[in-house]
Amino acid sequence: MTHRRRIDDPAGPDEFAIDPALPPALPRDGRPAVVTVGTFDGVHRGHREVLEEIGRRAERVNGRSILVTFHPHPLRIVRPEHAPPLLTTVAEKREVLAQSGLEYAVFVPFTRTLQRYPARRFVEEILVQRLGMRELVIGYDHGFGRDREGSVGTLRQIGEELGFAVDVVKAVEVDGEPISSSRIRRLLGEGAVADAGRLLGRAYTLEGVVVRGERKGRELGFPTANIQVGDPEKMLPREGIYAVHGWVRGERIPGLLHLGPRPTFAGFAPTVELWLMDWSGDIYGDRVRVEFVERIRDILPFTSVDALVQAMHADVLRGREILGFT
Repeated sequence: MTHRRRIDDPAGPDEFAIDPALPPALPRDGRPAVVTVGTFDGVHRGHREVLEEIGRRAERVNGRSILVTFHPHPLRIVRPEHAPPLLTTVAEKREVLAQSGLEYAVFVPFTRTLQRYPARRFVEEILVQRLGMRELVIGYDHGFGRDREGSVGTLRQIGEELGFAVDVVKAVEVDGEPISSSRIRRLLGEGAVADAGRLLGRAYTLEGVVVRGERKGRELGFPTANIQVGDPEKMLPREGIYAVHGWVRGERIPGLLHLGPRPTFAGFAPTVELWLMDWSGDIYGDRVRVEFVERIRDILPFTSVDALVQAMHADVLRGREILGFT
């Protein structure tokens, strides 16, 4: 007979110790748990198909739907030099998940100790004992546990032993290619924010606090809000001029975004500057959100300030056309 150590057993040697950073067990209410596990960066259309599936299954068995996700991104601990920039910060992910119909989202701190967990131990101690899992639903390309040993076959074998079912959700494809966080990052790196939005199922966004800049835009007749993006891990799209919507004090306002260097003015640092159409006000210190709609052009050096201003007026015309704000 195999001895299974209880979750509240005294900790033994470090390699067998429960990570104290792990969340406590959820309150038990007698309902079975239908669980999915993953980083879910971006919470894109493929992720939402998995969340909808666990919701459907939970409803059928009068259970509760639970997502177990991680922060920081596991690669930030395992191979930091390969860790990708984030499509969603923790706050953004919580907001999107809150709108998904999911009942519980458990954010597990990904630590060195957790990194060493074999798949079986992770499943038994966290998913089964702490969460009461009866069904596990995973994406088509998922793997977890030490060295991603938790493949579909391995998980089904563990499920037979511990008494839970395992199901796999097929890939959601767009243009013949599966949706993935890495594909969305690639599109953002190319500046293809509209295509990235199609895969996300919503506009790509960034948030930050409006800080004081050098006021160059105001001098040129385009007063801009200089945005300080708070999370250094947040992915910024390719440098350029974008048609966007800005959320300011609960109001959605069309605008343009300058993202990157200012080559016409030597010595000025790169910026994230939002210009709002037909709107004025003092928003220093406010937190604003930017929704990317379409990239208009590269950032170019101009031989004179007049040439820059002329280009900016052309950007405004193009932005109004894209946003339908004429």
